[in-house]
Amino acid sequence: MNHLQADSIRKSYGDKLILSDIFLSCNQGETVGLIGRNGSGKSTLLKIIFGIENAENKYVKVNKKMIRNLGDSRNLINYLPQNNFLPTELKVLTIIKLFLQSQRREFLLNNEHVKPLLDRKFQNLSGGEKRILEILLLIYSEAKFILLDEPFEGVSPLVRDYILKIVNEEKSNKGFIITDHDYENVLKISDKILFLSNGNLKEIRNEKDLQEYGYLTSSTYTN
Repeated sequence: MNHLQADSIRKSYGDKLILSDIFLSCNQGETVGLIGRNGSGKSTLLKIIFGIENAENKYVKVNKKMIRNLGDSRNLINYLPQNNFLPTELKVLTIIKLFLQSQRREFLLNNEHVKPLLDRKFQNLSGGEKRILEILLLIYSEAKFILLDEPFEGVSPLVRDYILKIVNEEKSNKGFIITDHDYENVLKISDKILFLSNGNLKEIRNEKDLQEYGYLTSSTYTN
C-alpha cells in the first residue's frame, strides 16, 4: 500500500507563522479532508507537499522516496490548484494526449463527460467542464496521491456530485487530500478530517468538533 507522509512542515510569511511543525499522512484508499478558514494556510500546505512552495522546514515522502521539489513528486503526487491550469488554446483531445500516457488515455477518451468535448478548445468549456477534465486528468495519471484544492468552487451541484462520485470510485487506487470551503461535502467524502488553525492541525470527528474549535457558529450548526 502506498503511503504519503508530511512531517515537521514549518512556513512563515514575514513575521507571521502560517504552519507550525505540521504532520499529515495519507494512505492509498484514503481521503483526507483539510478544513480551515481563508488564509489559514491550506493551499500553502498542499503546495509545499507537492513541491512548488518553499518552507523553512519540511519532510515529505511517498513510500521511501523523499519529495524535495517538483521533480521529485513526478508520477507520485499531482496537485489541482484553485485556478485552471491547462493550456487554453489547445483542444481537449490534444491536452489528453499530452498529459496522459497512451495506456491511460482510453479511460478518459471514453468518459461520458469528456467524450463530447474532445474537439473543443479548453478556453471554450464551461467552468464545470474545465473542472471535471482537470480532475479526471489527475486521477487517471500515474500519480499515487492527488491533492485537490477547492475542487467544488464555482461548480454546479451536478458537477459537485460527479466529483464526489469519481473520487469515491477511484480512491482504491489513489490517496486523496482535499480542501474546500464546502465543508459538508468534505466531511461527506473524507475518511479523516483535519482542521488547520493558528498553524496547527487538529483531527475532527464531526461537525460538533468544528463548532467547539470555532469554525462553525451555533447558528450554522444544528444537532
